[in-house]
Amino acid sequence: MSTVAFLNIGMHGRVNPTLPVVAELVRRGHTVTYHTAPAFGTEIAATGATVYRYPGGDQPLPDTPTPPVLLAGLARTAVGLVPAVLAELRTVRPDLIVHDSACVWGAVAARELGVPAVSSYTTFAFNRQVPSPTRVSWRLLADAGARPGSIPGYLRPRRQLSRRFDTRGVPLVDLGNIRQPLNLVYTSRAFQVGAASLDRSYRFVGPSIGARPADRSFPAERLQDPVLYASLGTVFNAGPRLLTTLATALAPLGGTVVVATGRTDPAALGPLPDNVLARRSVPQPEVLARAALFVTHGGMNSVNEALYAGVPMLVVPQGAEQPLVAARVAALGAGLSLHPREAGVDVVRALARRLLDEPGFRAAATTLRAAQRQAGGYRRAADELEHYLRTGTSTAAVRQPSEG
Repeated sequence: MSTVAFLNIGMHGRVNPTLPVVAELVRRGHTVTYHTAPAFGTEIAATGATVYRYPGGDQPLPDTPTPPVLLAGLARTAVGLVPAVLAELRTVRPDLIVHDSACVWGAVAARELGVPAVSSYTTFAFNRQVPSPTRVSWRLLADAGARPGSIPGYLRPRRQLSRRFDTRGVPLVDLGNIRQPLNLVYTSRAFQVGAASLDRSYRFVGPSIGARPADRSFPAERLQDPVLYASLGTVFNAGPRLLTTLATALAPLGGTVVVATGRTDPAALGPLPDNVLARRSVPQPEVLARAALFVTHGGMNSVNEALYAGVPMLVVPQGAEQPLVAARVAALGAGLSLHPREAGVDVVRALARRLLDEPGFRAAATTLRAAQRQAGGYRRAADELEHYLRTGTSTAAVRQPSEG
């Protein structure tokens, strides 16, 4: 059996898809270590992996990660973390390193140690149709010009990183898109935009959805069909006004309307209709399994989970990659997209009624459900990693061309 080290950045959307893969590798007898922010220690330990917490506490990325700010944050974090991570990994002696596509210190550590590495994409894989947010572009230059301190804030730690460590293979600028000979993408080829343009190093393993601890506090017995579910994520603060609008709009259409409020106190939504259940967090896969409709911010993990359940969506993107995800959902017929500024009660209710009444949306979501499940999920991801450990190549060499 082998030793596999996972390195990640401190974001739920980046960490969560890897957890079922880690648990599967442990179940198969591999030794797994996981190096990440302290906030994720408990849930990672539950997979059976040995947890190594980054020194200095949690180091979250900014709430509004504009490209220049994101680049500076990634470079500074890498300079601070590489020495500690290297010390840990020299003790662990991994046979393989799996790092997030934006985890600069994971890629640098793999180079320094001469250990093969795999990149983990929890967003779309980037290409011409889905440009990386940190690539050199007019937008990046314009954003940098609006923040005069961002350029030296990036260049200084980036130079330090190159002087002190082996950064071959790490892009000079595009730090959010660090590719490796094997790149795991946690969606299906059918949902990926421009999949045909990506080479065979990209393996579309589908949503990584494993068993999660039961949330015994969630009153599942109260759910009445049709269940309508609204969640706008945790990275961007949607605020109580928009959440109240969604609850009010959906209430006449549903048996039970479940609203996940994230960082917003449910009490801040004020009095709600009797059939609305508002909670900070809910067991999302469990609720989606019952849902007839999902109103979502368009985070990649949430959309993948909805498609895995075959649920049509109304996507209200907040930022980052979410507008692209929303456009993809709409283009494939599995939902509709709505700008937050247009999200009044009447508009949301009218669009939700369309999604519930017009069978084409459910049919398209059901088609994508099959593609998501056929991709293989966390077991397929574990297969890819084991094959790479044995051969140093992805399974592309032994799969048929039609496979992801």
